[in-house]
Amino acid sequence: MVKIISRQYVGEANVYDIGVAQDHNFAIKNGLIASNCFNKSHSTAYGYVTYQTAYLKANYPLEYMAALLTANSGDTDKVQKYLNNCTTMGIEIDPPDINRSGLDFTPADNKILFGFSAVRNVGQNAIACILEARVEAGVFKSLADFCDRIDLRAVNRRTLESLIQCGAFDKIEPNRHQLIKDLELVYEWAQSRAKDRAIGQGNLFDLMGGGFGNNGTQTTTNNGFESAPKAETVLDYPPQEKLRMEKELLGFYVSAHPLKNIKQSSSLLSPINLAQLGEQKDKTLICAVVMLNHVKKVMTKKGEQMAILQIEDLTTASEAVVFPKTYERVSSLLEIDTRLIIWGKVDKRDEQTQFIVEDAEQVEKVQMVVVELNPQEATDIEVKRHLSSILTEQSGDNNQAKVPVIGIIQAGNSRQLVRFGKKYWVQDSFLTMQSLRNAHFSAHVKQLTDN
Repeated sequence: MVKIISRQYVGEANVYDIGVAQDHNFAIKNGLIASNCFNKSHSTAYGYVTYQTAYLKANYPLEYMAALLTANSGDTDKVQKYLNNCTTMGIEIDPPDINRSGLDFTPADNKILFGFSAVRNVGQNAIACILEARVEAGVFKSLADFCDRIDLRAVNRRTLESLIQCGAFDKIEPNRHQLIKDLELVYEWAQSRAKDRAIGQGNLFDLMGGGFGNNGTQTTTNNGFESAPKAETVLDYPPQEKLRMEKELLGFYVSAHPLKNIKQSSSLLSPINLAQLGEQKDKTLICAVVMLNHVKKVMTKKGEQMAILQIEDLTTASEAVVFPKTYERVSSLLEIDTRLIIWGKVDKRDEQTQFIVEDAEQVEKVQMVVVELNPQEATDIEVKRHLSSILTEQSGDNNQAKVPVIGIIQAGNSRQLVRFGKKYWVQDSFLTMQSLRNAHFSAHVKQLTDN
């Protein structure tokens, strides 16, 4: 007998929950369920959908990933995962473009273009207004042209600021800071022109340029926007500030990533990708180069402060735990949008993997010791022993040694880089450099990154 715990109907298919192992085998043999405990009709449906999606992903990757991103646009974690998938597949993601973007994620020029609906503070009415104006009179040529052609009741100042800061106007003017400054003047200018048009009256500059016809409708002119005011010239925002605003408005870094330009130099520390965290063995000592997205402070039962961090790298987002003793040392570094190198260990329990932070440092402050050798020195046993003894002495407690040591072997025009193992990492870069120089080695200290 088959022991049926529950039974319900889905269409014409019966769904069974089988209670005991022998009854489960009986049900499989008699065709009641498939071997994976799914009703056979369910298994067939899932298999068919899997085949369809695999076919689309293989043959229409741009369209498939764009649809996938649009369908999950409300789930930040999923969108981040799919954006990472796009990177792995070699698909580039373009930030929103005021002259090209539509409502949703769209395939364009072998890339996927962000849609306006993904931009914070840009509502459906504003999007409809922008798209309608673009269809009626073509692409926008300047910020003044844009403000003059759209309904500023639907596209307010906050919406315009968001579009500028996320990069939607970059193809018109890449200096986002300049556009924000110009907006303060252009917005009122455009409002004034809209009021004049509402009562069928052109201003002096429109009349000089033939801006209005006899019926009060505006006609196209070559110099119609030369009268638009402009602010004094200013420098653009620093790259990190532009990315910060982009992340705030889109939920992601799209035009670039704060960790991308240090990927090669930070590889000297042999960090893991956060996507590889689950593959590590329990208690393994690891390090990772991350962006700090959020800090949640927690008070323990003993009244001690600790923190739970939301972090991300170029592969995925994850969580890290900072216990009280470590928190006392590193709390001053835990600022949102900071690039950090974190050291710690893997903690596996209850089928969950956590990153337990034991130390941290800002990327900009991490240094390395560089030792320059010629080919003769690099192959001389005594020289290598001498160098090894100095580095071992400077390493002290290996758990506290965080400064990597790099060897550069110069032979004519050829330079070979040698990364010393972690057991030769040192605690103090300047003391190590001085010790090496005292022993007649050519050594200097270098920042891990200059960015």
